[in-house]
Amino acid sequence: MAENEPLCDAAHSRAWVISLWLLCLLPIRAMSQGPVTAAYLDRFDAQKSTVVLKNGQRMAYIDQGPRHAPPLVLIHGYTDSARDWAPIAPLLTPRFRLIMVDLRGHGASAKPDCCYTRFDFAYDVKLLLDALHISRADIAGHSLGSIVAQTFAETWPGATRRLVLISSTGTSFGPPASASADGGLQGWLAPLANLADPIDPNSEFMRTWWKVSIAYDPEFARRQRQDAAAIPARVWRAIADQTLVGVDLRGMLPRVRAPTLLIWGGRDTLVDDAGRRALGSGIPHAEMRTFGALGHDLFWEDPRAVADALIAFLVQK
Repeated sequence: MAENEPLCDAAHSRAWVISLWLLCLLPIRAMSQGPVTAAYLDRFDAQKSTVVLKNGQRMAYIDQGPRHAPPLVLIHGYTDSARDWAPIAPLLTPRFRLIMVDLRGHGASAKPDCCYTRFDFAYDVKLLLDALHISRADIAGHSLGSIVAQTFAETWPGATRRLVLISSTGTSFGPPASASADGGLQGWLAPLANLADPIDPNSEFMRTWWKVSIAYDPEFARRQRQDAAAIPARVWRAIADQTLVGVDLRGMLPRVRAPTLLIWGGRDTLVDDAGRRALGSGIPHAEMRTFGALGHDLFWEDPRAVADALIAFLVQK
């Protein structure tokens, strides 16, 4: 047996090297999903605070990371919340003070009868930064949040250091003709016409709406569905009518002065080529980055890759 021990050690060494090599071949997203456990989400959600803004709106937000670090505002997508950023936040907090908002109508923020234009959303964000005594910040938004981020940068260029638009558009979201001639919603938004309170978070509609997050992490998706079900059906429709459909974003894009990064997933079905071209030509100084294998919710699919792109852009002077 003693004569075989070196052979066994060598075999074990080879096995260890092969295991390490296979581990390196795993998709980055599989490795980066580790922190998103129920306990992590509990801790993340528990950090939420609320403030009554000068316009009377109650806004919820999470303020995470070193107070002396550069502030980075993260604005979530349609029917989402600050929790959108839970998969990527741990990769950003070593370098940035994250201000992750719940837009009005979403999460723990107020859900008023009026109003839900991109200007209303952006003004709330500006008032929150004023309340936090933050005069200038990096602004990043995803999907609906990217429209809000665009609007913030267009309206308050002096308060915007750098701008990141993720899964964004220069036109409208969804395939052409998302709105019919009579003003009714079509395409991916058509089911909203029949949406009624109370919304069942486990309904077929909601499980279809959140299918990407279910594939990413079931517990994450369950919490997202619960929050979205708490949004009144009238608010779902108001946001779609006032911000997502039939809104031409091109006119104000030249007002963006901040260095801008545009990030897309190559498999995104909600942003068409016309929307990408309109955004890229409207902000001619923008950098562009496309992750070919990812979709609309790309920082859930591969947090590490998106975080690396964000950090590389934002740390520039």
